Amino acid sequence: MLGPTGHTDTFTRDNLPPRDTWPEFRLSGFEYPDYLNVAAELTDAMVAKGFGDHTALIGNGRRRTYKELTDWTNRLAHVLAGDLGVRPGNRVLVRSANNPAMVACWLAATKVGAVVVNTMPMLRAGELREYVELAEIGHALCDTRLMEEMDACVAACPGLRVMGFDGSSNHDAELDRLALERPVRFDAVRTGRDDVALLGFTSGSTGTPKATMHFHRDLLIIADGYARDVLGVVPEDIFVGSPPLAFTFGLGGLAIFPLRFGATATLLEEATPPNMIEIIQKYRATISFTAPTAYHVMLRAMEEGADLSSLRAAVSAGETLPGPVYDEWIARTGKPMLDGIGATEMLHIFISNRFDDHRPACTGKPVAGYETRILDADGNDAPDGDVGRLAVRGPTGCRYLRGDRQEAYVKDGWNITGDSFTRDAEGYFHFAARNDDMIVSSGYNIAGPEVEAALLGHEAVSECAVIGAPDDTRGAIVEAHIVPARGFEASDALVGALQDHVKAMIAPYKYPRSIIFTESLPKTQTGKIQRFRLKRPDHERGKR
Repeated sequence: MLGPTGHTDTFTRDNLPPRDTWPEFRLSGFEYPDYLNVAAELTDAMVAKGFGDHTALIGNGRRRTYKELTDWTNRLAHVLAGDLGVRPGNRVLVRSANNPAMVACWLAATKVGAVVVNTMPMLRAGELREYVELAEIGHALCDTRLMEEMDACVAACPGLRVMGFDGSSNHDAELDRLALERPVRFDAVRTGRDDVALLGFTSGSTGTPKATMHFHRDLLIIADGYARDVLGVVPEDIFVGSPPLAFTFGLGGLAIFPLRFGATATLLEEATPPNMIEIIQKYRATISFTAPTAYHVMLRAMEEGADLSSLRAAVSAGETLPGPVYDEWIARTGKPMLDGIGATEMLHIFISNRFDDHRPACTGKPVAGYETRILDADGNDAPDGDVGRLAVRGPTGCRYLRGDRQEAYVKDGWNITGDSFTRDAEGYFHFAARNDDMIVSSGYNIAGPEVEAALLGHEAVSECAVIGAPDDTRGAIVEAHIVPARGFEASDALVGALQDHVKAMIAPYKYPRSIIFTESLPKTQTGKIQRFRLKRPDHERGKR
């Protein structure tokens, strides 16, 4: 049963999926008061605990203490409630790159009891319009440098009211000017712990956006669970990472986790591996969140003298972590790389390696509070070693806005994440592929990430992505798209050498029958390889 609400606009509570379609929530160890405002917990409450003079955020050439962040967000909250008329439960869209102003806008909107929809700069007007219409968004806060697509969205959504802010730290936009005239004290709305605080959009495999609904309590659970259990965050930690704050992975790793424990977040608008390396060295960052492809670049930078020794935790997610990258990281740093898996529906990471319990090509064991199973085709527990569908339940879980495709994700109280895994006899989980990315060739099930890991073990391979390519005889064949390492050039001889290497490393039937050499692989803003773009019908296939 849901607790009390502080929302006067009941849209999100009215549009929660039917209760009998929810996953089972296991909240033991995660108890919070009936009324809880997560933004107040991460700012005002931290000042009250004595962290006022600690640095909270670093970005765009400025440091901001917890006291400064608290005052800033309270001023903004006055503008949202007083000038914009935002009421508890209203949906507020925030459009920005990763910078302190985006964090401040998210916190301020949450303080006034709004339900926030964080969005990436790369979204275009048509995509923004889908979000606005699905979530019935009435207000938007937009970095003035990104206003063009926002204006185009407003033209199609005349009921949407937009106010600009300056994400570059100059504070020279309407929202900033108004905020400077407002008091630094604001009584945050007494939202219920079970009030929706955040809508996280995900397109999944269908391309159609779905909004996942997360309560105020959920945003603290991921900090009090994963960040405490796995990372052991302390106030001296300095976070850096590449995932957008618009993604729940980024919001957790670059805002919620550091702010929950009095630590510091460094924010990069362009979080390329070279920029991350520069920030790690400049501020002696201790915890990094990024994709394996970025860590691969960092390893090459260390060969050339980059000093990344300050990192005590290298968190890898978004892509499976290849064994060779894990092995080389340990060899160079003496510290493990923490592979893990999460989902927007689950809010953050729910299976992870630990500092004192980690293995190559392994995703680890469940995070505190979570249970996991591997299901066979009939929905029964699969034997250890067999590939099956991953099912998980715990203190967070899937709630789609309006129940959109809820029953496809939740079965018998378990969240079915869409990932294929195996579990070994010792209880460790090993990623195989996304359920829809398994390659079936001549009746064999082949997991692309396994082939990628084998290829990355060859010195000629800098990056690679493996997909299934249509084949009249076999149904599909394994096709590898490879970025050659420095000093190697594409040739038939290299194709043969790589194929022989894979045959020697794993079962020969898994070798790539097609190899395409390329200068780069298509990636998301977070560095995740976009394999679907390699599967386009018009893509030329063959050996190059």
